[in-house]
Amino acid sequence: MPASSSEAVRVAVLADSDTRWKWGALTARRITTASAEPTGFVLRGRATPTARQLAETGVSTATPREVTGAEFLRAIRDAEARGEGYDVLVLALVGGTVRAVLQGLADLALDRRPVIVTGYVGVVYEKLTDGLLLRHGADVVLANSRHDAERFRAVYEGVGAGAGSVVEAALPFLGGAPHAPEAGRDTLVFAAQPSVPASRAERAYVLRRLVDHARLHPDREVLLKLRSKPGEHTTHLEEFPFQKLVRDLDPPANFRLVYGHMGEVLDRTDLLVTVSSTAALEALHRRIPTAILTDLGVREALGNHHFVGSGLLASFDRLDMRDAPAPDETWLARQGVASDSPYEAAFDAARERVAELLALPALPPISPYYTAETAPGYLPGILARHRLDVTAPEPRESGLRRVVREAARGAYRHGVQRVAPVIRRLGEL
Repeated sequence: MPASSSEAVRVAVLADSDTRWKWGALTARRITTASAEPTGFVLRGRATPTARQLAETGVSTATPREVTGAEFLRAIRDAEARGEGYDVLVLALVGGTVRAVLQGLADLALDRRPVIVTGYVGVVYEKLTDGLLLRHGADVVLANSRHDAERFRAVYEGVGAGAGSVVEAALPFLGGAPHAPEAGRDTLVFAAQPSVPASRAERAYVLRRLVDHARLHPDREVLLKLRSKPGEHTTHLEEFPFQKLVRDLDPPANFRLVYGHMGEVLDRTDLLVTVSSTAALEALHRRIPTAILTDLGVREALGNHHFVGSGLLASFDRLDMRDAPAPDETWLARQGVASDSPYEAAFDAARERVAELLALPALPPISPYYTAETAPGYLPGILARHRLDVTAPEPRESGLRRVVREAARGAYRHGVQRVAPVIRRLGEL
């Protein structure tokens, strides 16, 4: 029987990083009537978050279960067999993984499959077309702003694919108290990104300018907000962690590295500076003064081209003079971070779409754009990389096997983050 909007809705979230887990869990709550916590799953892989990273997101008291893609599909199949099938499934994944999971769900041939929801965790500034086409086939593709919704529909319509799945919403983690200056407090926070900028020289430049800014303004607290600790992974690979680069400097006492929940850091922020982090949108939503750095250029590779027209572009020279840019209100409204409507209203359309789908007697077949007919030279490789074979016997894991697997994963992460960059640099000599 289909779930109705008035009944308890069972929701599952599958994520592949700490940031996407945060987006997925919060999205699940905002677009459904589920009263219970969503059932969480995180994919085992290069970016599998640690328990610390998951806890730091602050979105759930329950730790999501770590699974392979095949194990996740078995969990979906087994839940239905017990009469506890999920009504809604939020896929907080990269595009290729979304396409593979769509294929796996279609192959399960469930009596009643869940409503499939996906989207993007932040600013969409690269691989727009490919990422969207890989996500096509989900029932709902969330756009975080009017600007994104228009772009998403244009891509789908431009290739002859249905654009009815695109629904305008907002980033689910916007919120928090509006900026309230405090007497005697002056805090600049730089929101770091794992791979922007990418090179050692550019990252060292940003770090040096931050330290110099702290020296220039000893009355200002300068905080470098980091996403992960050494040895941990995030959505993107970080070859040159700021924690290591800062060892070559002698920062003053008013310069510090900080971790923790971004919302809590923003509570005490008076100026948010970044190259292109989604944290800028969080800050802007709270009316915290925000600056997007231009020192390394305004380039697609950096993602700061997304902020052209925002009024926020500024260099360190300007910031050193304590000059903070003022945002363009029209740009803010199009990006979904400033609106005349209450923030929660941004999710009304998504909630209504999910409720409509849940009320249908049966959901339509999953029909992605990328198929064996439209992309015979591309799709097989994507599916093969994920190996979603639910028919293979599920191995029983002993305690020793689990310990060995965790050790192997740690060694793999060490190789990816520590050894591989050294080998690449030696190859460039």
